[in-house]
Order: sequence, then C-alpha cells, then structure tokens
Amino acid sequence: MRKLLLALGLLTAARGGYAQAVTPLTARLDQVSLTVALGADGRPTYAVSYGTKSVIKPSRLGLSFADGKGFDGPLELAGSDTKDVDETWQPVWGEVKTIRNHYRQLTVHLRQPAAPGRLLDVVFRVFADGVGFRYEFPAQPNLAYFTVQDEHTEFNLPANHKAFWIPGDYDSNEYAYTTSRLSEVNTTPIEAIQQKADPKRVQTPLMLKSDNGLYVNIHEAALVNYPAMFLNVDTQTFSLSSQLVPDATGTGAKAYLQAPEHTPWRTVVVADNAPAILSSKLILNLNEPSKVADTGWIQPQKFVGVWWEMHVNRASWNYADVSNIKLDNTDWNALKPNGHHGANTANVKRYIDFAAAHHIPGVLVEGWNVGWEDWANNWKENVFDFVTPYPDFNVDELQRYAAGKGVKIIMHHETSSSVTNYERRQDAAYRFMKQHGYDAVKTGYVGRIIPRGEHHDGQWMVNHYVRTAQLTADNKIMVDMHEAVRPTGLHRTYPNWLANEAARGNEFNAWSSGNPPEHETILPFTRLMGGPMDYTPGIFQIKLDDWNPARNQGKQVHTTLAKQLALYVTMYSPLQMAADLPEVYEKHPDAFQFIEDVPVDWDDTRILAAEPGDYLTTVRKAKGKDEWYLGSITDENARKQALKLDFLTPGQRYEAIIYADGSGADWQKNPMAYRISKQTVTSKSALTLQLAPGGGAAISFKPVKK
Repeated sequence: MRKLLLALGLLTAARGGYAQAVTPLTARLDQVSLTVALGADGRPTYAVSYGTKSVIKPSRLGLSFADGKGFDGPLELAGSDTKDVDETWQPVWGEVKTIRNHYRQLTVHLRQPAAPGRLLDVVFRVFADGVGFRYEFPAQPNLAYFTVQDEHTEFNLPANHKAFWIPGDYDSNEYAYTTSRLSEVNTTPIEAIQQKADPKRVQTPLMLKSDNGLYVNIHEAALVNYPAMFLNVDTQTFSLSSQLVPDATGTGAKAYLQAPEHTPWRTVVVADNAPAILSSKLILNLNEPSKVADTGWIQPQKFVGVWWEMHVNRASWNYADVSNIKLDNTDWNALKPNGHHGANTANVKRYIDFAAAHHIPGVLVEGWNVGWEDWANNWKENVFDFVTPYPDFNVDELQRYAAGKGVKIIMHHETSSSVTNYERRQDAAYRFMKQHGYDAVKTGYVGRIIPRGEHHDGQWMVNHYVRTAQLTADNKIMVDMHEAVRPTGLHRTYPNWLANEAARGNEFNAWSSGNPPEHETILPFTRLMGGPMDYTPGIFQIKLDDWNPARNQGKQVHTTLAKQLALYVTMYSPLQMAADLPEVYEKHPDAFQFIEDVPVDWDDTRILAAEPGDYLTTVRKAKGKDEWYLGSITDENARKQALKLDFLTPGQRYEAIIYADGSGADWQKNPMAYRISKQTVTSKSALTLQLAPGGGAAISFKPVKK
C-alpha cells in the first residue's frame, strides 16, 4: 500500500517588514515530496524531491499585472487546506481502459499585506509520479478584470541535466530536437520556421535526464484562456523561468482575465526510469472530465487520403496554376485546370475503393475547395469559404459513392491562419459537412495569424482552438488540428478532439532535410506527453526520387519500412493515417497487413524498454480483444532488443507475426528491406529483435484457437 504523508506547519509573522519565521508546508505521496515556503521578502517558493534526490530546488512563484498590483511582491499566508483524492475513471478512448487519479492536494491561500489586499490561491497536487500546480484568483471585491503582464514561475534545477529541446518559437513546434546539456542551449544556429526564438528560450514539454538517474518532464496541463508557457534557460545556474506568449498590442500583455479564474497547471513528471515517464497519466488527470455528454458518435479510426501525393510533387492542392485570386470574384469554371489537381472525383474514388477493400473507415481529401491558387503567407483574410468545391470535385457524387462503400470522407479546412475568416464561416462550414455526410475534419493554420500580430500559441489562438473543439462537439464532429498549440491533455475534456500535429511530422521527410532517425524516439517523451499526434506514418516508398526525380532528388524518409509499421504502436493516436499511396501498398500487401490489423484504441499499454533519443519498445492490448501489438524502434544505431512476452495471457497460445528489418536493412542504404515470419508463442516465451540502423519491428499477437 502506498504511503501517504502530509506534514503541515504554520507560517507565523515575525516582527517588522515581511520577514517570516518559516515552517514550510509539505506534502508527500510515495517518493514525491513537495515543500512550499514564504521567504523573508514575502515571495512564495516551492521545491520538489524524489526520494532523497532534488528534482526542483526552491523556486519562485508569482505573477505581475499590468496595473502594478499583481502577486509579484510581498505576500503573506492567509491559510492552507488539504484534501486526498483516489478515484478511477474511464477515458472515451485511450492507451488504457481505466485510469487511476490519486493525489494529495495542498492549497496555499496568499494575501497582499498592503492595499488593495488581493487574494491568490496556489493549488498543488502531489502524485506518485510528480506535481501539478496552478494559480487561482478567487472572486473578491478588489479583483475583477486584470491583465497578466508576466508569470514568474521558476523551475530551478539542481544540476546541468541532459535536455531534449526545440526552440521556443511562438508560432511553430515543427523543429527537429536538439540533445544537449542545459549549459549548451542555444537556438541561434537553428533555422527559424515562423518566428525566431530567443537564443535561450525552449518549448515544453521539456524532457530532462539527470546524471543521478532521474527522468524529469516539464510541461503544462489544461491550457485554456491563457497563453502557452515557454521556458527561458539560464545556462549558468540551470534555472528555467516561465515565458508567456505575448499578444499583438506590443505592450507586453500576456493574458486578459476576469476573476474568478485560474491558470493552466504547471506540471513536473518525475521517475527513476524512462518507461515510467511514458506511462504517466498526471497531465491527463489534471484536465476536467468530458464536456461531451453523448460520446457514442466519437470513433477512433484509421484513414487514407489525397495528401502524400502532393508532398512528393505528384499532384497539387490547387486546381489552376494562377495567382492573385479573389475568392468572391472568380469564375472557377472558367479557369484552365492544371491537369494534376489531386482532389478530383476519379482520384478520390480510387482512395475510397482502397479504403473499403482494406476495412479502413476514413478518406481524407485535401485541396477539394476553391482558393488554393493564392492561399499562403500573404496575410490575406478572405482566403477560403469552406463550402465551394473545385469544378472537378463532385461533392454529391462522392457522398453517395463513399456511403455505398461504407467509407466516410474526412473534411479538410486549411485556414491559412486567417482565423477571423474561419470563425465567421465555421457555422456554415459545419452545416455543409453534416449535410454531406462528413463527421470528421482536419484543420490547418499555416502562416501568420490574422488577427495580425497574434501568435499561434497566444491567448487569442488558444481560445480559438478550444472554441473549435467545443463547436465541433456541438455538431458531433471529430477534429484533428494541425499547426495548433501543442496539446495539454484537453482530449479528456473534449474527446472529439482526436489528435493534433503540433510537431515536426513525417511530412518533413518529403520537402526538407527530414527527421533524423532519433526523432521518433524523442517525440513520445516530449510532444506526446500532452496528447496524441497525427504523425502520418506508413510510408513504404522510402526513396522519393521515383515520384518526381527533378524535384525530389535525394529526398527520402529517414527510417526503414519496418520502422514505419512500428510507429503505429510507438506513436500513440486514436487517428492514424496510412499515409502512402494505394499503388505503393498494393506492391507490398504482406507488409500492409499490419496496418490493416493494428487497432487505434486500447485496453492496456506497457512500455517494455525506452531511452529518449535511443530506442523505444511498446506493446498494447486491443480494445475488447485478447490481441496484442508491439512496436520497437531505434535511432541511427543498430540494436538487439530482447523481449519477454509475460504480458500475454498465461496458458494461451498466440500466433506472433513479426514484421522486421530484412537482411542488410539500413535507413540510408537499404531502407525497404523487410522480412515477415510467424511463430507460436506463450507468456513464457522470449524473442530477440534485430533492429537495423534507423529501423524497427512490429509484431501482432493473436490467440490460437484451442
């Protein structure tokens, strides 16, 4: 039985000034201990330890307001209270069937000692695998509307940890990760995608590894009505300080709030082994329960789509090769088609046929709607209307055709970051979807945000994403957001919000330097800590020259084919794309069988082996079935992965179908070599996988009938 300990003391006012005789407030659950104190300057601090090891040294708390009367100055203790919670809940979909939510809560009530005497609560929740805390602003006479100028939350680390980081760009998460010591953090050499990051500013989730054996992850939970938190790194002291995304006014304002209100949770997940970090449900537990009462229509699913062929320069999003188009003053039927528009009726039917033949529920179609001739990076407001198809895309015919095949078409709403335009048109766009049988939408936010000057990760856009999640839920529509703020567990609250991109996805392999082989071993410890990612795995044609030699010269996916299969297990998402073209899969039906078989919803998940930046082996149990699926991946180094199969049901025999790297496989030299083998196994069996450089393996375990 877990030990649960709370030791509470009182902070008593000393004579003169704001000096306090400090008897700290402490709370503990298992190995995790929290200490909260008030310094002689009246500033509150907190500290976290794991067993005898320091995780966060005493670190400042506080906020500055635009009126100069915030909670950054001297404060005094007005009281404290505690409560224990130990409950279980079932997610609508997820990695496990049941989640335990067990924590000790400590609420510290603070008060300004001088006028206006405002009140602030800091609420801490101590879990067995970390701590979450947030600022709460109670209803009170002297606090109604207020503007947060800065948040002074610090995470003072005890040593120069190894860090896995990307630049703190307010407008993009689409970077390859750098692994370095905190003292070496420097974003200057990294090419900016949207907005150049400060040289010492990084994004969360930030993954850290200490030399004394601790793994620490810093992020946030339940990001609502507040800007995202970035971290400024002091490369000398190893202190991390919060940096909120500013608004468009140029005044430095970060958040406009009205009491009663609260900030998102700041989260610190800690463990003495890497698999425990990936198993943590702390961030999910800090989010509110589902706001969607009827969830029966929410269906995790796989899909194919008109998408990758545009990235490999085989087709286009735009219907005509013209520019300077005005949405409401163009005769689309009069335009000369370019002859390679991907979202045409015949091509979409081809994908529908493939999906139906392979029991895949969804077909995404990008480029179906008018406006793609003149859409990106022009700060153009009236870009798309989301209801007018191109002349070669027959909405009604495709609706009937898909329905006859038992397939659903997935809508695509690229906004070009003209969010004011999208918000004006959302009601009409969702009515159009429902009228034509669409119940899922992929949104996109490429480019600079309109309202001009706002950032992708600022308060205004954060509120837009949440409004979109709620509005789609109201219309019984599932949503997948691309180029949005990185997730913070809100898929618990809005289970129709199936996935996000919010990181450097598989598409970067088609038109950039690509994702290094270690990339997919880092993402689960960073981006995926906050929620599922639409990574778009399943590319079988690894070398891309064949699609368009002139434009794709030297381009390739930086994995083996077998690793692409493994990603369906290691990169969790309830929305998984089979991203390559049907004709490619038809050349490799034996390998595609794993994609056809692998589920997207699970009853159980086990992390068998993991080390960020090096390797990851995950096994999952299918929802409602005694079937298990395993994915194992490595970085640029070849590895042997020994497996005990003790997760299988004792006494039951299983057929293991092993999709592995073939002889001589190598992500650079021979990426498409794979081999498939079968053997009968039980819970007492063991396997050894040979992973090629940049490679992987995938296994399905299905019961053998007695």
